[in-house]
Amino acid sequence: MRTKVILALGAIGLPLLLRNLYVIMFLVPDDLEQGPVYRIFYYHLPAFLVAMCGYITAMAASVLYLVKRDQKYDTIAVAATETALAFAAVNLITGMIWGRISWGIWWAWDARLTWALISWLVYFGYLMLRNAIDDPTERAKNTAVYSIFASASVAVTWKAIEWWRTQHPGPVLSIRTGGVQRIDPAMENMLYINTLALLLLGAIFLLVRLRQEEVQREIDGLRRYAHALN
Repeated sequence: MRTKVILALGAIGLPLLLRNLYVIMFLVPDDLEQGPVYRIFYYHLPAFLVAMCGYITAMAASVLYLVKRDQKYDTIAVAATETALAFAAVNLITGMIWGRISWGIWWAWDARLTWALISWLVYFGYLMLRNAIDDPTERAKNTAVYSIFASASVAVTWKAIEWWRTQHPGPVLSIRTGGVQRIDPAMENMLYINTLALLLLGAIFLLVRLRQEEVQREIDGLRRYAHALN
């Protein structure tokens, strides 16, 4: 069943990504001030949103694990965290490229950029903690608590451009500015469509990692059983 879901998501998401790439490169208008480099925005912001969804999913799964003590929630948490880290890396890299062209430097200690990096490092620490604990139950419990506390960095990252007005552009979408249109409707619609495409891609990554983690748990269980027999 899961394989069919992955194939279905791929059948929708991959053609949509290719279609979006063509529209972004050739049909969507340039930004008035930044020119064609603005097109990186259609991957920069959606990657950030998918990463945020992954972080939130990991936090929710961690809470459910602590409540129900079901290993499947720990599996969801680690899969969502790894998926989020992949998309957060895309967000950071595209942000650096965009900043190099717009600001003249690869990195500025802007509030949103800095907190995005902090969140990435915090969740990378989550994976390091998992590798440091051998016992599955202890690993799941400790990393669940870690993930819940790590989610605070996600909230700060999300609000950073409102709390600290530094170099990063402020909110541009009409839904975030009291209905005042600050972006061309064609550009805004393309942003939503590409966000959907990257969400579908993120869902594929999540489902694949879920299966890999489940297989790894089965192998670890068999290994412990064999060791106990010896």
